[in-house]
Amino acid sequence: MRIMIMVGCLLTATLMMAQKREIAEAESYLKSGKNLDKAEKLMKDLLKKESNQGNIKIYQTWYQSVVAQYEAANVKLYLRQKYDTAQFFGLIQHLFQVAEKLDSVDVRPDKKGRVRINFRKRNAERLSPLRINLYYGGTFQMRRNNYDKAYGFFDTYLGTTREPLFADYAFHQNDSLLPQVAYWAATCGYRLQRPDSVLRYKDLALKDTARREVMLQYVCEAYRWQHNDSAYVATLRQGFAEYPEHTYFFPRLADWLNTQGKTQEVLELSESGLKENQDNQLFLLARSSALLTLERYDECIDTSERLIALNDTMPEAYLNIATVRLNQALDIEEEREPRKNHRRLQKLYQQARPYMEAYRQLAPKEERRWAPGLYRIYLNLNMGKQFDEIDRIMRKWNN
Repeated sequence: MRIMIMVGCLLTATLMMAQKREIAEAESYLKSGKNLDKAEKLMKDLLKKESNQGNIKIYQTWYQSVVAQYEAANVKLYLRQKYDTAQFFGLIQHLFQVAEKLDSVDVRPDKKGRVRINFRKRNAERLSPLRINLYYGGTFQMRRNNYDKAYGFFDTYLGTTREPLFADYAFHQNDSLLPQVAYWAATCGYRLQRPDSVLRYKDLALKDTARREVMLQYVCEAYRWQHNDSAYVATLRQGFAEYPEHTYFFPRLADWLNTQGKTQEVLELSESGLKENQDNQLFLLARSSALLTLERYDECIDTSERLIALNDTMPEAYLNIATVRLNQALDIEEEREPRKNHRRLQKLYQQARPYMEAYRQLAPKEERRWAPGLYRIYLNLNMGKQFDEIDRIMRKWNN
């Protein structure tokens, strides 16, 4: 047992001597101003050992090595010497990250439970003026479409509001740039299609009033990617309430409600939108389609005609009117009194024809929507040539 203890003591002493030697070597690099990256590597290698991860001296030396690298780079920039801008910004970000690691060790209590913070004030004073460069580093990377790196800069910037290292500065209260930085972080998350990155700072980003409209769209998409239907729909509703005429929120909300069979709610939404702008074509089209589904045919036709008067190139308005007439004809045909209802049916098919033909002209690729309707129309109006053409089109679907 005594031999084992002696071996353990010798091993510990050997490790401590190696540790002191590497720290001393790193300090010599720092004094010379050369091989600063080697000084950092020595400390990082020491920290790979779990027994060293509470050693404040190693973290302090690591931080000093990064400070020295930053100062050397800053001198080069001041003297207008060639230096990699991306590398410079990356060095500043690294400086903050190492300082925060040092601070987390600095606040650990000693063996007697005492906490003596030695480096926080000095390091915070050094880093606080450099903090804006995290923002510039993010925008620099965004301009180069390096969204992952850009997000890292913005995340580090925003993280300083939570770090105890900067508690005395109260960035979360005093920094008016925070909502904008949060928005840019969310933009990077959106470009990367990383919903968690979009949503991490969403509440803060939504305070950026100049970009709130776009941010709400990012939030919607993030929830959609997560398949979080309740949050997605709630955000669509919020966006519609705040920006009713925006072309993003209402169409998607209406589509979702239609998939849920909530046609009446679509109608109510479209009518609330029309109170904002009675000539809004999106609202009119949604109202027309909802009225068609609800079989309120006269109102559907009136709304569709109004839409055509505003925009005579919108295919769906013609299709809705044609569908109304065909549905009305189908209702009459189900009475199974062809002689009695012949004139009424002829009139309805004649009324449907110009609208379905107009729809075909405006949406020629939508064969499966206009061909069956025209098939019925031409058949019942005894328009042989036109019927034969549609018949050939529909026969191709089975081949």
